[in-house]
Amino acid sequence: MSSRSAQLKEQIASLQKALADLAKSAAEMTKMREEEKAIYAKSKADTEAGLEGVKAALKILREYYAQGSESHATADGAATGIVGLLEVVESDFSKGLAEMTASEDSAASDYDQQTKANTIDKATKEKDVEYKTKEATGLDKAVSEASSDRSGVHEELDAIVEYLAKLEDMCVSKPDTYAERKRRRDSELAGLQDALRILEGEAVLLQQQRRQLRGVRRHASA
Repeated sequence: MSSRSAQLKEQIASLQKALADLAKSAAEMTKMREEEKAIYAKSKADTEAGLEGVKAALKILREYYAQGSESHATADGAATGIVGLLEVVESDFSKGLAEMTASEDSAASDYDQQTKANTIDKATKEKDVEYKTKEATGLDKAVSEASSDRSGVHEELDAIVEYLAKLEDMCVSKPDTYAERKRRRDSELAGLQDALRILEGEAVLLQQQRRQLRGVRRHASA
């Protein structure tokens, strides 16, 4: 359980780092998108203003040269060149605006897709962290309880071992040492010698009493 808990905690740390990196990346992406959007808005406004200006100039020129006066007829060649140039400019502005809008739409779409993917990834990792944290906490609690139980069992076992040792000292005979056997044998011999001396003394006393008793009997017979 301790090993599994440690493994889970490593995974949690890795997930939290990934979440931090994801948040940093998302923030940078959002900042870049906002900058792109601001540039697009300004460029679009400038392009649209330029396009409107070109269209207005073309309208004025066409209306002016459409009057058909002699002075205008004299300037037909120049007018055609100016109008043609403005029409090219108008086309470039329109094309640039279309490309700019398409690029903005594509960037916005990519940003939205990436944001959704990041949101899903973030939610998945956060849920994974939640589950792993819960499991690790449960394992730590179980380890603590198991350690406490083991400590209690060890205390009981130590008490049993100590009691058993006392019983062995009381009940199990141990071989005597040579010195102890010699001391006991010498003590037994000394006791036997004392008993022998006592018996010898009693035997002598008994013989003396018998002799005295015989003497008394002979004297009585006489």
